Amino acid sequence: MRLKEIFKREDSKYSIKTIMKWLWRAWRGNQLQAVLNALLGLAGVALSLWQVWAVQHAIDVASHTVEGSLFWAVALMGGLILCDFAISISAVWVRNILGIKAQNRMQQRMLDRILRSEWRGRERLHSGDVINRLEHDVGSVVGFLTETIPSTISTLALFLGAFFYLFSMDKLLALVIIAMLPLFILVSKFYVRQMRRLTRQVRDSDSKVQSVLQETVQNRMLIKTLESDSMMVDKLEDTQSTLRRHVVQRTKFSVFSNLILNFGFALGYLVAFLWSAMRMYNRTLTFGGMTAFLQLVNKIQGPARGLTKLVPAFVSVFTAAERLMELEEDPLEEQGEPIALDAPCGIRLQNVTYGYEDMGEDASSAESGKTVTKVVSNLTFDFPPNSCTAILGETGAGKTTIIRMMLALLRPQSGTIELYNKHESRELSPRMRCNFIYVPQGNTLMSGSIRENLLLGNILATDEEMEEALRMACADFVFSLPKGMDSPCSESGGGLSEGQAQRIAIARALLRSGSVMLFDEATSALDPDTERQLLQNILANSNKTVIFITHRPAVVDYCDQILKLEKI
Repeated sequence: MRLKEIFKREDSKYSIKTIMKWLWRAWRGNQLQAVLNALLGLAGVALSLWQVWAVQHAIDVASHTVEGSLFWAVALMGGLILCDFAISISAVWVRNILGIKAQNRMQQRMLDRILRSEWRGRERLHSGDVINRLEHDVGSVVGFLTETIPSTISTLALFLGAFFYLFSMDKLLALVIIAMLPLFILVSKFYVRQMRRLTRQVRDSDSKVQSVLQETVQNRMLIKTLESDSMMVDKLEDTQSTLRRHVVQRTKFSVFSNLILNFGFALGYLVAFLWSAMRMYNRTLTFGGMTAFLQLVNKIQGPARGLTKLVPAFVSVFTAAERLMELEEDPLEEQGEPIALDAPCGIRLQNVTYGYEDMGEDASSAESGKTVTKVVSNLTFDFPPNSCTAILGETGAGKTTIIRMMLALLRPQSGTIELYNKHESRELSPRMRCNFIYVPQGNTLMSGSIRENLLLGNILATDEEMEEALRMACADFVFSLPKGMDSPCSESGGGLSEGQAQRIAIARALLRSGSVMLFDEATSALDPDTERQLLQNILANSNKTVIFITHRPAVVDYCDQILKLEKI
C-alpha cells in the first residue's frame, strides 16, 4: 500500500456540523447516564489528585521532611484507595445497566423510524447492512454519548487539575509540558481526517460480510440444491479479503501515528525526570516532592495520551452517525390517526402510471435523468364495492405493483387512486391502510408461535376470534397440533408445509377489520378442494370487496370481473 493512498482524503457525505446536530438530538435521550458518568469521572479526578498529595505527604513524613504520623498518612492512602474502588464499581454498574437500556432505546427509535418511512419498492441497502448498522453503529453512538463524552470531561479536568498543581510547584516545567498542546492539536486534526475515511471503509466492508453471511444462511436449502456451496464460500472470502485489506490500511496508519505521539510523550517524561532530578540534586526539591512531580507529569501526559485514544472514538462515532443518518434519509410516510371508511368500499384507479428506476432507487426522482422502467402506464379501472376481481397478467406486467399502490406503499407517479363508498371518496394515503386486508405471496410467517403470528393481524384478538379466522382460512389442522395455537414455528414457518403456512397467513389477515381484501397469489400452495372451500368461506361475506392476483382458473371462476394486464 503506497503512502499517498493511505493519506488520500475522501469528502464526507455530511458536514461535521450536521453530524454534531444529529448527535445532540440523540444525546437528549441519554442524559441521565451521561451525567452520572461525568460526575463519577470528576469524582475520580479529584480522588486522583488527592492521592498524589497523600503519597507526597507520606513520603515526606517518612523522610522527616515534614512533621506528622506515618500511620495516619498511610491510613489516609488506604481510605483513598477504597474510595477509588467504590467509584470504579459504580462506573461499571452505570455502564452495564444503563448502557444496555440506552442502546435498546436507540435501536427501537431507529427501527421505528425505518418502519414509518416510505417504502421505496427496491431497497437501497441490503437487510444485512441495515442490521449491521442497527447493532454495531448504534452501539458506537450510544457508547460515545454516554461514556466517551463524560470521559472527555473528566480527562480535561484531570489535565487542568494536574497542570495547576504542577504549576504551583514549578511554573517553568508546567509551561514546557503544556507547550506540547498546539502540536498535539495539529496532529490530531490530520489524524481525525484520515482515520474517518479509513474507518468508513472498514465499517462498510464489515456490513458486506454480514450481508453475505445472512443471505447465505437464509437461502441454505437453495444453495445446497444448486450445489453452490463453494461458490458462496468463495464469495464470503472475497468480501472478507476486502475487509482485511481495509483493516490493514487503518492499522498501519494508527500504528504509525501512535508511534510518533508516544515518542513525543516519552521524550517529555525524560525531560521532566531530568529536571526534577537536578532540582533534587541541588536540594531545591524533596524526595516526596520529586515523586509528586513525576506523578503530576504522568497525570498531565495521561490525559494527553487519553485524548489520542479518544480520537479513534470520535472518528468511529462520526462514521457510525453517518451510517445511521443514511437510514433516516427516506422521508416519513404521512403520519396521523388511521382513516377508516364505512364498508362496503371500492377502489378507483384513474390514469395511474408507475415505474422503477433501473439503479434500484425510487422512481419518484425520474427527473434526475436515471432510466425508469415503467410497469404500469395510464391505467384506469374501477373495483366497485362488494365486487370480486381477478388481476391477470404475465410476470412483470405490474400486478404486484398495483397492489402495493393500493396499500399506499408506493405512490403513483401520475394519476390517482381513490377509496370510496356511497358517502365519500378519498385519495389513498398510508393512513387509509386500515381499510385493507392483505395476504402477500410466499411464506410470510415469522419465528415464534402460531398464536404470535395471528396476533400480528390484530393484537387484541381473542382466542374465539383467532379460532374463527383459522376455520375460515381452512387451517383447522392447528387444533389437532399438540400445543394448538401455541405450537412453535421457526423462521419463515419452518416445521409447517407451504400450504399450512399459507393458510395461517390468510387467517392472520382475516383478523383485520378492513373492507377491501387483497390476495397476491395467496392460494398457490393449496390443493383444489381446499382452495375451493377457502374461496367459498371468504366470499360468503357480502360486505367485502375482494381482489385476487392469480393464475389459478378456480379463482377466476369465482370473480365478477377480470383486469388483464399486458407487459409494457
